[in-house]
Amino acid sequence: MRSRIRKALNVRANGPWILASALLVALMVAPFAGAFGEGNSVRGGARNPSPDARRAYTKETEIIANVNTYGTRQSNKSNNGGGAVYGCRSGDGGTPKGNEPCVRASNLTTGRAFEFNSNNGTEVGAITGPATAAPFTTTAKGVATGLNADQVDGKSADEITAAALAKYATVSGAGALGDQRGATAAARSAAGVYSVDFNADVSKCARTVSVTGDAAGLATTTATDADTVAVHTFDIGAGGTTAADHAFHLVVTC
Repeated sequence: MRSRIRKALNVRANGPWILASALLVALMVAPFAGAFGEGNSVRGGARNPSPDARRAYTKETEIIANVNTYGTRQSNKSNNGGGAVYGCRSGDGGTPKGNEPCVRASNLTTGRAFEFNSNNGTEVGAITGPATAAPFTTTAKGVATGLNADQVDGKSADEITAAALAKYATVSGAGALGDQRGATAAARSAAGVYSVDFNADVSKCARTVSVTGDAAGLATTTATDADTVAVHTFDIGAGGTTAADHAFHLVVTC
């Protein structure tokens, strides 16, 4: 009987201390549980702060250095592994739209913001994305030294050069196509009536035609279809002009 009384008295005496200890432990653990890993050391070879995606950092993690080399350095000695990978879920527009890009390099003085270098490779880098997306935009207007562009506005250098040169065609009196640039065919349909086809829309281009080999002849042009020019040739006589076959030279300048 005395033993039971002593046990009851001991529980009642220690009760307040047990409660106080539990409250103290809760107060110490709560800040760390709420911060989801902030303030803890980074663990090598593991996902930080935890494999549980719900326990991601909730504040920006900053690494600030004051050294005359790089503030941080990441490298990989494997022959097929990368040095770093960054991923994000940022929206369209980047920084101007308040959507931070996955990677941003900002030089606060006059030096370069980035450099890419490949010591021995045949390709320094790649920009991939949807076929309709612009690879990048720039407000810089200076010359990109060493840039060798394969296409400009979707056209090769040969296509741009060809488009800048005037198209022309020499056609015989029988309607046969001779020397040309950009002309694909010629035909005679009646006395003094010809058509010359080109490889592009020439309906808004300037047209010049002249009879060749006969000073008494006259030639005029009208555009019929987008890529076809109609030519009419005439004999010039005392009574006026008469439709007649003549060789001619046609120039189209766009």
